[in-house]
Amino acid sequence: MAEYRTVRKQYSLIEICKKAEIAAEVTITAAEALGVDAAIIFADLLLPLEVMGLPFHFSPGEGPVIERPLREKEDIARLRTDRAADLGYVSEAVRLVCKHFNTRLPVIGFCGAPFTLASYMIEGGSSRNYLHTKKMMYSSPAQWDELLSKLVTVVSEYAAEQVNAGADVLQIFDSWVGCLSVEDYYRYVLPRTTELVKALQESGVPIIYFGTDSATLLPSMTQTGAEVIGLDWRIPLDEGWRMIGHERAVQGNLDPVLLFASWKELKSRAENILQRAGGRPGHIFNLGHGILPETPVENVKALAQFVQEHSAKTTLASG
Repeated sequence: MAEYRTVRKQYSLIEICKKAEIAAEVTITAAEALGVDAAIIFADLLLPLEVMGLPFHFSPGEGPVIERPLREKEDIARLRTDRAADLGYVSEAVRLVCKHFNTRLPVIGFCGAPFTLASYMIEGGSSRNYLHTKKMMYSSPAQWDELLSKLVTVVSEYAAEQVNAGADVLQIFDSWVGCLSVEDYYRYVLPRTTELVKALQESGVPIIYFGTDSATLLPSMTQTGAEVIGLDWRIPLDEGWRMIGHERAVQGNLDPVLLFASWKELKSRAENILQRAGGRPGHIFNLGHGILPETPVENVKALAQFVQEHSAKTTLASG
């Protein structure tokens, strides 16, 4: 969005995250301009790494770079778990956004899942094969579990503070979990992710758990107990919902690149997803992954309006 690009000329991504007023402004501007039904706080998944003693920076064209990746057990032993309060700038931004919208719009807080955060910490940045992550999982399971345990401690406190500040729901992003087999997910990831979900449910809000490329993992992901499971675009919505069970809600699942298509094609694809939901309660229409920077803003606005109109008609028909 042009408004965001203007802000980025003055501040880096990390600076926006750390300046609560600016993060709140960016969040509010996007939600109001796009006409969506909820605002998700502007933050970065990796913020907890810094307070654990693992600095990172953003490299142009490469994304986040961890300055000292974790490779030895001593690296994990050094990680701190007592500084989550230093991330208070995020909950302060949540508070400002909640104050602005009051009851007009719900606010979504979020955090990274233990597996995805651990993978960043070990790989040092993005990865194609997650060699170092899986090597630690397989060769040093106790070390791996210690890392995930420390992450749960920090992230649960950090995310709970977002709820204390007024967030209505929390979303846990497991962006990289799709690289795992069902067996590995069940053995190395599910226990600590479930621990995080349970801890966050104590804050009293619903939890959305989302992973990409995760169709094979959906039945295992439901075992975390999260109330909502996010679906990416690789699986038809009705098929994914059957896999997780209709007693749970689903979020998804339009391919973000479809926002670059003609309105006729975009509308047809959105309609198809809504038809697959079948008017059943518990579908949060969303993209099947993050929105891309070059996305035409007008298409996003038109899509939000179309889904809202469809939902209103469905509610009227069922009422």
